[in-house]
Amino acid sequence: MPTVASLKELKRTIIDRHVRRDDARGSAQALTTLLPLGALWYGAVASAAVSYWLTAAVVALMTLFLLRVFVLMHECGHASLFRTNRLNRAFGFVFGVISGMPQYVWSRHHRHHHSTNGNWARYRGPLNIIPVDEYAAMSVRQQRRYRQARSLWLAPLAGFMYLVFNPRVTWLKGSADLVLHVIKGKVARRAQSIKAHVLEFETPFWSSAQEYRHMFWNNVVLLGLWALMAWVVGPLLFFVCWIVSVSLAGAAGILLFTVQHNFEHSYASHDEGWDYDSAAIEGTSFLVLPRWLNWFTANIAYHHIHHLSARIPNYCLVACHDENRQLFADVRRIRLSEIPRALKYILWDTHARRIVSVAEHRRQASS
Repeated sequence: MPTVASLKELKRTIIDRHVRRDDARGSAQALTTLLPLGALWYGAVASAAVSYWLTAAVVALMTLFLLRVFVLMHECGHASLFRTNRLNRAFGFVFGVISGMPQYVWSRHHRHHHSTNGNWARYRGPLNIIPVDEYAAMSVRQQRRYRQARSLWLAPLAGFMYLVFNPRVTWLKGSADLVLHVIKGKVARRAQSIKAHVLEFETPFWSSAQEYRHMFWNNVVLLGLWALMAWVVGPLLFFVCWIVSVSLAGAAGILLFTVQHNFEHSYASHDEGWDYDSAAIEGTSFLVLPRWLNWFTANIAYHHIHHLSARIPNYCLVACHDENRQLFADVRRIRLSEIPRALKYILWDTHARRIVSVAEHRRQASS
């Protein structure tokens, strides 16, 4: 029996068996992440008086813990780290502040990815992959820019933009636009209440008052922590360590997420004929990582299980995979050494319904 058909038959049983959220295990994961991260900040300050090379080593460790912070934030957004929703919300907010990302807003957008996984007409991943026909219509210069923008070496810049720059700028710009909208509205229609003017405001940066509240408090708390840490640690040391570690953690997260969906001939469907379970098997990879890196990434490498059901906690993913290996035999395995090659698959072949590399597209075009 085909693997996808077998999965469809057993899916509900598998999910019910492994959705075992546990507040004690979730709390242990949170504490073993946050406490060492705090100790590393102390180490960064102490090391600066000894050697900046030692500080660089501490920052490298901070990067790994910040990567874990982001993955745990992501899991809180799925309400799967803890059994208690209150704990998922509370720790999700804390993880979001530490990583620089408004967790509630990010999680709502991330749910769109899960609901459309493998449907490249709806969601094309962080690299915004374009169809081969669109690429072929570009000039040589445009094609070169498209390839360069998706280079492995630009990942730290992408991490900086994703976690440091964009969340601050979108909040500030959106807030400024909101204030200007209210002022103009009051001038034009004085009798209308401020609340009514606020409700009329539309922006691409948030879709509800609740999203804005989360953006507001994420940024206010983060800016307050910036001021406190700059005062305690010193502004130069703090901002260098924080920006470098967060940018590198963001880069690692973007790369991991990308190769979990972009690889040789990964599933890339249109609306018509799209199948969620086929996407989980054929459009999601299993990253074969060393055990220590699985810990820092909270087992997100078992991404096929995560897309089977996002309600399965990270501490149950390995057991789920091991107990059902035969069902996941067709899931693409990618090792660390194979990640650069996987990143070359940056075009959507809409006819073959799969992701291809530029080299493969050129071979097809010339044949």
